Amino acid sequence: MPPTHVRELRGMISYRNRLVKTSTMIRNRLQSLNHRHNLILPKGALTDQAWWEAQRLSPLEKIQIRQELSMLKELSQHKGEVDAELARQSLGEVWGKSAMRLLQLSGFGVVISMTVLSAIGDIARFESSGKLSSYSGLTAGVEQSGTKNRGKGITKEGRKELRWAMVEVAQRAVKSDPYWKSRFQALERRMHRNQAIVAIAHQMLELVWHVLTHKQAYRHFSEERIAYKYLTWGWQLDEEARDGLTRQQFARYYLMRLGIGHDLKRIALNPKYPRKLASEAEVLALKPELNQTR
Repeated sequence: MPPTHVRELRGMISYRNRLVKTSTMIRNRLQSLNHRHNLILPKGALTDQAWWEAQRLSPLEKIQIRQELSMLKELSQHKGEVDAELARQSLGEVWGKSAMRLLQLSGFGVVISMTVLSAIGDIARFESSGKLSSYSGLTAGVEQSGTKNRGKGITKEGRKELRWAMVEVAQRAVKSDPYWKSRFQALERRMHRNQAIVAIAHQMLELVWHVLTHKQAYRHFSEERIAYKYLTWGWQLDEEARDGLTRQQFARYYLMRLGIGHDLKRIALNPKYPRKLASEAEVLALKPELNQTR
């Protein structure tokens, strides 16, 4: 039986998934209605009530559309509230340190990080990265018949939300991270694309184990890229959640906690739009407790 905080986070993630699934079902029904009448749907008009009202539809269909759009708006508000709470949880005492380490990795955002952490719980439960991979169901199965052993697809045993999250991470990482992109391309030359993505997801889950267990910084990203990820994290939070820090101070604070980026002054991944970082002295003046961890 997992501890209370793990069960509560899993419940929140499951609830968010239901909100997303319900929203998708509503959008599919609206698309079906659009196809039924052979309408030309402008970009972004699926949730535009004024556009639907202007179409030649029956009164009953218009009632359905109004109610569907109302539910969609309400679901969006609920999802936003859940996402804000997950963002706050990613800064909290229980999950904050682990979330900080996951958010530096390729493909990880707040929701994905909290989904992975909810599925894993305490990383100390897993003696090795292989044990964690087996728990996720991303390891290859073996079909035994007499004296013959034949490999087959992944076992799909374990927590399905962890498999989903890691496949999402892999999809993003092979587009944004040169290291994972090159590994994916090498795999894709000898297997189907979907199989290659699953293989990358498996490898990245092993990386998750090493980062959480050994408290390592991600060595395949530059310090500047990690700083940008932390700055992006700060953009998703309001000032209260950031404990009064500006976004630039927030990014510096987490670089200092990770123990990297001491000489980094700004983020210039796009030279046209450089972003200045707060200095360590500025953050130490606001967070003097960091002196005890340096």
